[in-house]
Amino acid sequence: MNNILSYTPEELKELVRALGEPAYRAEQIFTQLHKGITLGEMTNVGKQTKQKISAAVDCSLPTVRKKLVSRLDGTVKYLFELSDSNCIESVVMKYEHGYTICISSQVGCRMGCKFCASTLAGRVRDLEAGEMLGQIIGAQRDLGIRISNVVMMGIGEPLDNYDNVIKFLKLVNLEGGVNIGYRHISLSTCGVVPKIYELAKLDLPITLSISLHAPDDETRSAIMPVNNSWGVSDLLDACREYYKTTGRRMSFEYTLISGKNDSPESAAHLASVLNAKLRSRTETMPIHVNLIPVNEVTESGFQSSGREAVRKFAAELEKRGIRATIRRTLGSDINASCGQLRRESADARE
Repeated sequence: MNNILSYTPEELKELVRALGEPAYRAEQIFTQLHKGITLGEMTNVGKQTKQKISAAVDCSLPTVRKKLVSRLDGTVKYLFELSDSNCIESVVMKYEHGYTICISSQVGCRMGCKFCASTLAGRVRDLEAGEMLGQIIGAQRDLGIRISNVVMMGIGEPLDNYDNVIKFLKLVNLEGGVNIGYRHISLSTCGVVPKIYELAKLDLPITLSISLHAPDDETRSAIMPVNNSWGVSDLLDACREYYKTTGRRMSFEYTLISGKNDSPESAAHLASVLNAKLRSRTETMPIHVNLIPVNEVTESGFQSSGREAVRKFAAELEKRGIRATIRRTLGSDINASCGQLRRESADARE
């Protein structure tokens, strides 16, 4: 059954009408669901109506299977269980400007990035729009907070689940719903090039983040199999077109792996490629690289770069006109990066 949170207000009206209920029920139900009130808890909807709706659609929120809270900075990591018993992860982080949630878009991932725990067991299935929305609503309900920012950087590749992700973006932005504006949403992709072009045509004012992680095809293909389908040049062409179409600045994520892609020479090469592909005499595209020391996953064998190596890499980029920042690590004591909690849960079941 489809998740009820995947329904737009118009689709919900069609559903309640088809069940023999008046259309105004849809607005009542939609508003309360998006506030975190479950169908069973609603006091202005009759028992028979609830039974008919529950028989037609999945009305559940993700269940908290496990919850870890950082003693260092209050970051909260959830292992959410879905109605089919599959598990996903979400992370809630507190900043000065409010709360940000990192959500999953798939159960597992098929992209095969060598440094990522999310992809170890492959992709099980896509998440519905409502299951993505349910992570936000479930976390807000559990913590008693208002989440103001969303990062689509959890388990899964968002552009590999394109239609459901686009529907989620439109649902989460609705004033009568969770009402998180597009400008407060960041979508991260490993480089599914055809979908970047499609996303550009929609001209949604979200922030697009590109998981680049290497300046050349040889290095990138070795750690990111997606590069075998769309190489660095193809990806940066798509980025240039995205910027020309939308005017929206994007960021490039670069995971630093000791001995693989973290040398000053790699930084110089990266700056050269970005400047050559994205800047010209007539057009100066703003470029920002977010440096991320790799999360050490046992199965990968990769080691994180030391502080000095990270500092030198950033300095090399800055020297060549590329703005670089080093991502602040949150929830380090609870292993807040995505994929490992779900992996541990799956291993325990086996």
